[in-house]
Amino acid sequence: MSGKRWMRVLAQSPSPEHTDLLVEGLIAYGAGAAEQQGSTVITYVADVDDPERTVAEIQAFLHPFTEADVSLSWDWLEDEDWTREWRRGLGARRVGDHFIITPTWVDANADADDIVITIDPKMAFGTGEHATTRGMLRLMEHRINQGDIVLDVGAGSAILAIAAAKLGAVRADAVESDPDAIENAQENIDRNDVSKQVVLSCELVNVPFLQVRSDHYDVIVANVLSGVLKPLLTAFAHSLRPHGLLLLSGILRDEADEMIAAAAAAGFDVVAEDREEEWWSCLCRQCGQS
Repeated sequence: MSGKRWMRVLAQSPSPEHTDLLVEGLIAYGAGAAEQQGSTVITYVADVDDPERTVAEIQAFLHPFTEADVSLSWDWLEDEDWTREWRRGLGARRVGDHFIITPTWVDANADADDIVITIDPKMAFGTGEHATTRGMLRLMEHRINQGDIVLDVGAGSAILAIAAAKLGAVRADAVESDPDAIENAQENIDRNDVSKQVVLSCELVNVPFLQVRSDHYDVIVANVLSGVLKPLLTAFAHSLRPHGLLLLSGILRDEADEMIAAAAAAGFDVVAEDREEEWWSCLCRQCGQS
């Protein structure tokens, strides 16, 4: 990687409602991952010959996702500058009562009863720096039991599957559809010493995938876009054991009522919520179960 130049692309989101769509579009374009800083979404593209043409291609590609005009700007970063930018601001972060999420280059300074998760993100989603990840960790913290079987849908860096294993899950199936995230996710699984519990697979998360696992999971966690979650709710219900739990995130606050209604139609009651910034996460049980 020595001497490589990275093109940094900065996209201004027209509104909070467009930000998730903008992230989804950039990842679909092939950027691999995107970083949100307020209303700006930043990604990095390597080995670009014609930056102006690349920006025009990205702009055209994004429009079907956002259905709005997105302002794009760009600049160059040398490899060492990109590494510095990537690591900038990433430190150990306490989440909930006992989780500490830390990158590999930071000392966690953990207490004896803390659960330390070491993540080397390499631009994969799920570093503890996003409110949706933190919301899921807070909802999971006191609800994963020893011996549980867990499904992590849209695993990203595998942080939630790792958390489940460290909370006592005997198995966590981590499913990720982005091939670029898989290598990093496996590295994170290995460095956290949970490779015996966490089983990583790269495949599209679809209904057939879940139907072959009827009544299989004690807990399902899914931190993906709300538009992806809704079609999967019935399959989630099919795949949970009696009294199983479903944890959902990637949902904007103004989408909460719509998600509650969709969950109810699939047979779920929302029994707990987590709110941070503009994001809403929830814990669901199947109707009539406690």
